Amino acid sequence: MKKVLLLAVTCAFATAAFAQTPETEVKVRNNGTTKTVTTTGKTNVGAALDNTVDAAGNVASKAGHKIKTGTQKASRKLRKSTKKMENKTE
Repeated sequence: MKKVLLLAVTCAFATAAFAQTPETEVKVRNNGTTKTVTTTGKTNVGAALDNTVDAAGNVASKAGHKIKTGTQKASRKLRKSTKKMENKTE
């Protein structure tokens, strides 16, 4: 799973870096004049890959948080129950 995620992140960075190179295009108007257009920024694919990576990071962060709070709750319950058992045995 780690290898797949690492591969996806590597591809996303490579695509994003490639998509940010400026491209110049010369358009010829109907009246014969030319217009030079420079486009920069991410393509739709690059933006989608970035969003996917961000979403995966968010999911991993939320899952980690849930696991942490779950273990804290469980340990709290365990401590309470052991105290109750100690009080009953005395």
